[in-house]
Order: sequence, then C-alpha cells, then structure tokens
Amino acid sequence: MGPSKHDRSIISGQTYTRHQRLNDALNLGTRVYGGDKARRWQCMDIAIQRHVVHSIAAFLDSVSGDKLHHPLLKASAADIIAALVWILQSNKGSMLSTAANVTVKLVSLLPKSILQLDALDLINPLSSLLSAHQTEVSISCAAALSLILTNLSMKNAKEVWDILEKTESVSQLISNLRSFSECMMPFEHFQQMALLLSTILWWWPPSRFSVWSDAKLMEDLNDMLIKRDAYHKVAVLKLYSAVALCGNGAKKVLEGGEALLEQMVQCMDSSYPYSVRIEAFRLAQCLAINEQKCLQMMSLSCQPIIKAIISGMCDWSSHSRKVTNDQLSLLVEACRLALITRWAGEHHIYFWKQGIDKILLDLLLEKFHNQSYEDSMSLEEQIVIAKEGLNANYLLFLRTYVWDILGWLAIHCGEDFKPETEFHFDILIACACLTFVEAIQKWHKIYENDIARTFRSESATRAVLMMTYSPCKYIASKARFILSETLKPKGLEYLNILLRFLNNLSSGNFAIPDKLQIIIYLMGFICYSGLEEYQVWIIKQKGVKTLFSFVKWCLSNHFQVERLSFAPHLHNTFHGKICCSSSREWEGKDILLLYSLLGLAELIKHSGCVGDNLDRIAGKNTLAHIEAELVSKLQDICNDNCTPGVQWYAAYVLSYFGFYGFPSKLMKRIGKAINNKDSADLQFVLTNGECFSVHGVVLAIQCPSLLPPEGLLPSEVTSDDSSVTGSMEVSKEFQKDIRLSAHVDHQALVMLLEYIYLGYVQAEEELAKKLRTLAKRCNLQPLLQMLCRKRPKWGIAFPSPDLSAALGPSGHRFSDVILEAKETKLLCWTCGVCSLSVPHMHVHKVVLSASCDYLRALFESGMQESNSQAIKVSISWKAMVKLVNYFYSGNLPKPPSGCIWNNMDTEEKLDEVQSYVELFWLSEFWIMEDVQEACSDAIISCLGSARELAIKILQIAANLSLWNLAEVAATYMAPLYRQLCDSGELETLDEMLADMVRVASVRFSQQGGDQFQ
Repeated sequence: MGPSKHDRSIISGQTYTRHQRLNDALNLGTRVYGGDKARRWQCMDIAIQRHVVHSIAAFLDSVSGDKLHHPLLKASAADIIAALVWILQSNKGSMLSTAANVTVKLVSLLPKSILQLDALDLINPLSSLLSAHQTEVSISCAAALSLILTNLSMKNAKEVWDILEKTESVSQLISNLRSFSECMMPFEHFQQMALLLSTILWWWPPSRFSVWSDAKLMEDLNDMLIKRDAYHKVAVLKLYSAVALCGNGAKKVLEGGEALLEQMVQCMDSSYPYSVRIEAFRLAQCLAINEQKCLQMMSLSCQPIIKAIISGMCDWSSHSRKVTNDQLSLLVEACRLALITRWAGEHHIYFWKQGIDKILLDLLLEKFHNQSYEDSMSLEEQIVIAKEGLNANYLLFLRTYVWDILGWLAIHCGEDFKPETEFHFDILIACACLTFVEAIQKWHKIYENDIARTFRSESATRAVLMMTYSPCKYIASKARFILSETLKPKGLEYLNILLRFLNNLSSGNFAIPDKLQIIIYLMGFICYSGLEEYQVWIIKQKGVKTLFSFVKWCLSNHFQVERLSFAPHLHNTFHGKICCSSSREWEGKDILLLYSLLGLAELIKHSGCVGDNLDRIAGKNTLAHIEAELVSKLQDICNDNCTPGVQWYAAYVLSYFGFYGFPSKLMKRIGKAINNKDSADLQFVLTNGECFSVHGVVLAIQCPSLLPPEGLLPSEVTSDDSSVTGSMEVSKEFQKDIRLSAHVDHQALVMLLEYIYLGYVQAEEELAKKLRTLAKRCNLQPLLQMLCRKRPKWGIAFPSPDLSAALGPSGHRFSDVILEAKETKLLCWTCGVCSLSVPHMHVHKVVLSASCDYLRALFESGMQESNSQAIKVSISWKAMVKLVNYFYSGNLPKPPSGCIWNNMDTEEKLDEVQSYVELFWLSEFWIMEDVQEACSDAIISCLGSARELAIKILQIAANLSLWNLAEVAATYMAPLYRQLCDSGELETLDEMLADMVRVASVRFSQQGGDQFQ
C-alpha cells in the first residue's frame, strides 16, 4: 500500500524517489503463495538481497530526520520487516552485518504501535544471531532486540518469551557476557548484551534465576562495576537492578558486601553523569524492596547511602534557576529511595544529622532556602509563610514524597528526640496541618477537580496523624498544638462532619463511598481524637461507640484497603515486576482497622475509664454486648494472620479490658500443659511452702530468667534479692526444686506462669501492678509494654511465640523423648548430643502431648515413667523435621516457591512433595486435622505449578490408601489426559487409578475445562 496523494504532497522528492526504489527492490523478492494469494518475501539470490538491504538503508536515511516520515514507514513497514526476516534467517555471512545494522536503524525509527505488531517477527531471527561469530552482527542484533522488547506490549509477552526460550537467548547472553572477560572484545559488545539481558530480566521473572545463580557471572559483573569508567557502569547497574527484582537475586547481589555497595554509592555522587547516578539510585531501590533487604543493605553502608540520598534531594537547588529534566529525574529517584524511612533503624539518625527537615522544607516551599527568617517568629507568622508557599505551583508532584518522608520520620523518633532547628520543623508541621484542614473542608471540590491534589491530601493527613501520635514528646505536642490552631474557628464543625460520616457508613445508611474519602475522613477523626480540647466532645457524642461500630463494619464486610491502591507515588516501576520476594507489611491491607484501633485506644485512655466504667463513654445499654463482642473480635485478630500493626493495636486495646499479652494458636495448645503435673520436671517452691509444677523447656524459651544459670550445680545457686529465684535443690519427684525469693508475690507468679504458657493473661488493675514488677524483673518486655499500656512502636514485629529454640542446646537438657525417622540417605547420622546412628531428634513430652492427642495418650499409657524413650515414626527425616517444626512453632514449613522451585528438576520436586504426602498420611493416623489441612494446601500448591508430579502423587497416595488425596491428584491430571494416553504413561497405572483419571477428565470437560486456568 502506497502513500496517499496528500502524503505525497508534503514528502520531499528525494524521499519519495527512494521509497519508490525501495518498493521496486522489495518486489524482486515478493512471491504469491496458496489459494489465499498470500504475499511473502523469499529470495536466495545474494545480489538481490544486497540490493534490497541497500535500498532499505537509503530510504531510512532519507526519513530519519523527517518528522513526516510516518505515512511512508507505515505503508512499507510490513514488507521491509518481511524482507529483513528472510535475509537474517538465511544467515549469509556477507550480508548479515549490513542487514543487522539496517534492522537497528529501522526499529529505532518505527512508531511504537508498529513495533508492538509487525516488528515481533524479527525477534526469532535476531535472537538466533546473538551467538554469531561476527561481533558486529551480535551487537546489532542485541541492540535491535532491546529496542523491540522495550516497547513490548503485555499481550505479546507470552509469545515472545516462548521464542526467547526456544532460541535459548538468556543462556547465550550469559555466555557472551562471561566470554567478554576472557577475550579481547569491544566494550560495546558487553554493553549491548548486558542491556538486552536486563530488558529480558525486567519482563520475564523466570529468566532471573540463570543470572543470579551463575557465580562466575556475578563475580565478573562486580569486577566490571569496580574497574570500568562512568560511561560503562550504566549497563552493569541496569543488569544488577534487573537481577535484584528477584528476592533471591537481591540477596545474591548483597552478598557482594561493602565493596559493591561502595561502588553503588560512588555512582550516586555528583561527579558522575546523571544517567549513572539515576541507575545507581534505582539499584538501591531494588535492593531496599522490603524491610529485611533494606536493613541488610543499611547495615553494610548506612551513612554513605544517606549522604547520597541527601545530595540527590538537594542537587537541583545548587544549580541555576532552571531545573533540567535530568535534575528532576534524579530528584524523584532520590525521594523514592528516601522512603526507606518507613522502616525503623539506624538510618533515621543520619537523616536528621544531614538536615532532612530543611531539605523537605526546600522541596515544599519555593525559594525557602534563599529567604532569611527570624527563629522567634510567631505561629501566626509561620502559618502565613506556609499558606503562601503551598499556594505556589512549585514541585507539586513531589509533595506526596515530602509528606510520607515527614510522617515516617515522626513515627520512628525516640521519645526524647528534638530537631536541631525547631523553626524548620514547625513550618513543616504547619504546612501539613493546613493541607489536612483543606482536605476535610473541601473534599468534594478537591476530588472532582484535581485527583492529584487529593492524593497529596491523603499523604499530608497521614503525616499529621503520624506526627500527632509520634512517640517523640516534642513532635507530638507541637503537632497537636499547631493542628488545634489551624482548625480554628471551624474545628468543631469539621469534626461533626467526620463523626456523622463514620456513623452513617458503619450503620449502612448510604452506599460505600470512595475508599480515599473513607481513609481521609477516618484519619481526620483519629487526629481529632488526639486533641485534648475535642476529646470530651467526642466522648459525649459516643465516639468510642462509633469506632466500635466501624471496626465491626470493617470485619463483617471484609473491607480491606491497601495504601498502594491510592498512593501512586509508591508505585515505582519496579513493584509490578518483583518476584520471589515475600514481605509482610506492618499495615498491609488493614489500614482502616489499624487507624480505628489506634483512635479507639486513645479515646479510652484519655477518658480515664477502664473495664466496667466504659459505660460512661459507650452507653450503659450497649456496653455489655459491645465489650464482649469487641474482646472476642480483638482476640481473633491476634490469632489470625492479620498484619502485625493490626495485631499489635488489637492487643493494645485489649489491655484496657484487662487482657494483657498476645494470644496465639500455638500457645493455646501449649497452655494445656499448665496443669499437667505428670510431664513437669521443675518445681517452684515459695517461702510459705507452696509449690508450682512447671516445665523447664517452656521456661527456658519463654522466660529464661526464671531459671538458675545454666551449668551451675544446685549448691552453687545463691539467693539474690534482685533475682526472682532463690536457691535450687534436687528432689525425688522432680529433676530440680527452685526455691523462690520472699519478694515473689503468689498471685503475680500465678499470673506470670499463665502468661508464659498461654501467651496472655487476664488481670484486674491491682494484680496487673504486681505482675508489672515481676515482668520487669524477668525482662519480659512485650508483656511489660502491655501492662504499662504503652502505644506499640510503629513497624515493630508482633511477638510470635516460637519454641523452636528448644530443639537446640538450650532445650536439650530438658529433652525426655527421642523421635526416630525411618531410614533415609543419611548414613551414620548423629545429632552431636548422643551416639545414635539413626536420624533422630531430641524433643519434649510437654510439647508433643500438647500438640497431638495420640502422643499424649501414648505417654499416658506407659511412657511417662521413662526418662528418655524413643518413638519410631514411619516417615522420612525430611517429613519429620517439618512435623517437629509445626509442634514447636505452630507453622508447617512451606515448600520452595518462585524461581528456586521452578528450576528444580522433577525428582527434586517429587522428593519435596512426597514429604508432605507422608505427613498427610501420618496426620490422618494421629488425628491432626490442622497438619493435614496444611499438608493438603502445600501439595495442591505444588501440583498447581508442576502437574507432571500428579501421576507419582496419585500412585503414592493410593499406596497409602489416601483416596481423597488421590482424587486431588487425578483432578490435576485431567487436563493432561489425552497426552498421558498418547505417551503411554496412563498404562503404568493400575486399572482403578486409570479410571479415576478418566472420570476426572470427563468432569473437567463438562465443567468447561477452565477450573485450573
């Protein structure tokens, strides 16, 4: 198809002439095939091929500088691509280099729409030539492929990946990169291979394993980053970033240690080009993708990274008035990396030392750094400055970053912290409070006219909330004071709007509004709840009941909100590409619950009412029902797999109802042993002669300070007034008697033991005070925090009971049972504690009997008199380790996932799944429903990603008479039924099992064949 008459009139004569010559040349190789008269380009004549390539090159040269070339390119793109595909596939050495160079020029000129459609045909020949002996050819092919893949559409991703797998492109690129350090090749070869590989890694997570698992390649990359100059570092940084998108890859990159991070930080320095600095910041963001990796990175290079972030955030202000695109890009990347403030750690100290508050103010208010202000300025004057600055259209897109960084800095401050320059911080607070008030006052107007402004309002409101509830006395008091001032004179009017909104929402009086409005209004109400002058009004208006109802509404409607869903600035380009990286966010999808519980605790605390007196603030008629229901809901939250922040605040609110601690399913099981004297091995003896039977292994893990120092003989333990314990002696009934000091209160000890065994305790105020003293002596910090009703530290891990440490040296001295697995590949295996040459573990009756009714009955029927007996368990060592892990931690280890699982061979996968099948069988025999359910989930997850295992699992399940599991395996074989028949694999099954698969296949077809899609 040629250009239109209009197109011809605006295209230069030379370009039109060359286009005509190109068409004539292309026609020399065009053939018509089949009944559909399809036109295809095929020509083996090397002279014609050369003529066509030169004609394409001449045409492309004539349109490369012409903005009007698109009509001609669109008209001929398909024919040009068809000719180049044939020529590249013909693999004629004399033509390849020229054809490859022309292909690079073509894809650099083609519009994105054509690249995503017609240019896909080039992927196969280009990827096949990456191993070409001619260096120029492989370089050009890599460059062209990079351009095509960079503009790839998601709908073509699967098709393209199939081609890249077929041509083994990733393996070839790795080979090319490794060979670069071994021979003399131009650096352009390495650069193009690295850029193409990073693009592939970016698009297709399965490709990452081959790179990060190649120790030689990772070592070579490290050397390249160190030895090469600035221009050459970009490709290495890009490749490292793509590798770090995989959680396992990030771990491997961080194994490069301080030397690699030092190079990364150097690349952030202002002495390097912007392209290098930007890539270095992006690599740091990938390495800080979750809290664990971030803190690992900061432990190796904290101060240098913070200095680099600060430099990047203020670099733009040291230049001329006009800010370039490169400067803005660097500024954004530095701000994104500064969001590591969301995690607590040593890096916060260095942010403050580097003057982060002044830098945030410079980003917020135009030319603030060029102005001179009096530090003694009044609050009214500060508010005027803030208003004028916020009204300017100045770096508006950065304000969400500013508010988030400010909020995180405030919530992670120490109690006695004070900013070096109070003036800067006060104006920051004023700016946030003004934005907060505007968000409440003008919600609908803001939302309808400027969605970006609404997002900034959410970030600012959140920053105010975090400053209001900051553990830092200075920040919290300043934020509350300035917020109170900015709310005048319509503060009560706005509060009434918020309260009415929450009441209507939780009562179902109107349809669920926009999530962003809910979160802003809820945060606004919680901020008000922290202001002393509004608390009395809120309490009189039954604000506690409002939050009760809102919590119930969230739980009953399963209404979850994740901040990422309405905070676009948190969505950098990496988040959608991450793999093999599991992190449990402190807030997660439960931020509505988290904020509600925070406000609930605040109102209860400031009302001065606890327990039965709550009728004053919730209403007498509804108190009993609300309290019982709320306590039950909060305990469920602590037990369920909620986010840590919600669990912490649920436990915090429970403390106001007399429940202290952290309920969990594991400790609920272990708590059964609190009255089981048969398995007790220690005895506490009070000065009045009263005795308490306890279990040494539980105390050793849960509260080691209750035990005398390990290794001391009874006669060597002396009384100490500051110690809980007094002396210890051996008795006939117990391994040891521990005589307690006269300072130990009887009731407090009972409560403490209940906490140790159950994970939480219920106590009245007076008894809680006594328990507080004992908890302090025993260094039980989480319990002490709840007893003192201290607000949880933001981001701190929720106390998760785990007795696994008892399987190590600290618990061996209390071991009284040995579990023996059936023979495995382990030969002459010994644990290092005893000389048994069979796979075994030293465990404890108290844990086993609490976890399994079958084992408890076994102990009670005749093993209780034995000090250490062996139980032979008919499962493999690997399965037994998983079972014991469940007994001691409450969790069954999950099978490998992600790239590690995908790159295991079939035998390795089968070995992994088989251990869960064994446990499934044992849990049915031992009647452990929770274990069986967890095993079933693990097996199904494995079959879902590796259906080839189903036939083996079917046979194993049948041999163990696990017919429910066999049915599951047959169901996963159903989509493969025809293939199994053709390959003859179905014939290896006995008739009954083959029939199960046939039935599953029929059911699969009847259901539309999509239940696994």
